[in-house]
Amino acid sequence: MNFIKDLLHLQNQFTYTISIMFYTVIKSKKQYIDYCNRLEVLGDKSRLSKIEREEMELLQLLIDKYDELKITGSSVPPHETLKSLMLERNMKGIELAALLHVSTGLVSDMLAGKKAISKSSIQVLSAYFKVHPNVFF
Repeated sequence: MNFIKDLLHLQNQFTYTISIMFYTVIKSKKQYIDYCNRLEVLGDKSRLSKIEREEMELLQLLIDKYDELKITGSSVPPHETLKSLMLERNMKGIELAALLHVSTGLVSDMLAGKKAISKSSIQVLSAYFKVHPNVFF
């Protein structure tokens, strides 16, 4: 019986190690969004195991570091960031217009970089996409 307990414990440790090793420093917008989505899934759970709590902590650390680097040295224009986020969610311009309560023409101009994204829109976007507002500056 102790052998089975020991074996299960080793299996849990192995699974934990593999799940932690799965994550790397964020190097792309897609990876960033994937990590944010996983963090959201974990955050929606009512009870987390020790491994899940540690996974959440690691994800948050990686996301925060990416946000910090994005804030201090972004060369990606805000409208390109928005397009990338929309692409990841298969979101259309008309859906974005409804989310922001603006016209589709304004959304078209924002996505083309002809109009700036307003501060109130940035607040809505950062909450919706679960990103730091500064990624839009």
